[in-house]
Amino acid sequence: MQAFYADHFVLPLPQGHRFPMQKYAMLRERLMAQMPAIELHEALPVTADELRLVHTPDYIDAVFHGGLSAAAQREIGFPWSPGMAERACRSVGGTVQAAHAALNDGCIAANLAGGTHHSHPERGSGFCVFNDVAVATRQMQRDHAARQAPSAQRALHVAVIDLDVHQGDGTARIFENDDSVFTLSLHGAKNFPVRKQTSNCDIELPDGCRDDAYLQALEEGLTQLEQRFEPNLVFYLAGADPHEGDRLGRLAVSDAGMQARDHRVFDWAFARRLPLVMTMAGGYGKDIESTLRVQLATYRIALHYWQRWQALPDLQGRLRGVF
Repeated sequence: MQAFYADHFVLPLPQGHRFPMQKYAMLRERLMAQMPAIELHEALPVTADELRLVHTPDYIDAVFHGGLSAAAQREIGFPWSPGMAERACRSVGGTVQAAHAALNDGCIAANLAGGTHHSHPERGSGFCVFNDVAVATRQMQRDHAARQAPSAQRALHVAVIDLDVHQGDGTARIFENDDSVFTLSLHGAKNFPVRKQTSNCDIELPDGCRDDAYLQALEEGLTQLEQRFEPNLVFYLAGADPHEGDRLGRLAVSDAGMQARDHRVFDWAFARRLPLVMTMAGGYGKDIESTLRVQLATYRIALHYWQRWQALPDLQGRLRGVF
């Protein structure tokens, strides 16, 4: 199973900043020690051409060249620096590379970061500079279209299963009224962002939501997705922030509930033989070890399903009708 990282491109943050930047390097180190079957690759930076598939030229230029206003930096939550721009590009690049890997292998690939779903075409927000899943979706669709005969054009259909505790408002807005992308979001009703956008399927959860209600809501969302859309590729934002130990999540899903969630998503994709790209999205544990514990369990489950995929006969055969 291939996974991509960019944690060694350090984003300098002020003392006491609440974003747990160190979690990325800690996750990579533990994956190397505990799951050697996962092939870790350095993420390459996304290009400006790829970013323009989603983001406005003025916004890209402001990020690249330090033109973000003080207000724009506050909305993103990070001060601008060359390291911020580099890391943002590599975070998106990791998801683009993972998407290529998932489609080429016909199964699962991952980005150890990514899931920057609060980024809009013309601005960043909520610790999200560029929207990695949106850029990767558009790049995969562009690559797919280039392979098709003009008389047989069919857009690559992409499902985004966003299980970060915060609504993916940027992703929802980018793909609003786009029938080639289905956005499913389970999120806290009273959590950030205050002003929600409209996904194809939004399921709002009350503060304190526990395992049974959470998993029932997930089942409802997957049923909606199944009934309304036929994807060729899935992006899974496997946020750790619905966990009961998260300081920003406001939900109360246990370790067992988080693992049941991951099993259900991977099993859903596996049963339909859908390539899946996993990003880690949010995770802000009161104790960083609780976030890492949740994320490592997610990777163990992903690896289990990747191994099941490898045992399938003619793994690539099912992709021929799409590519």
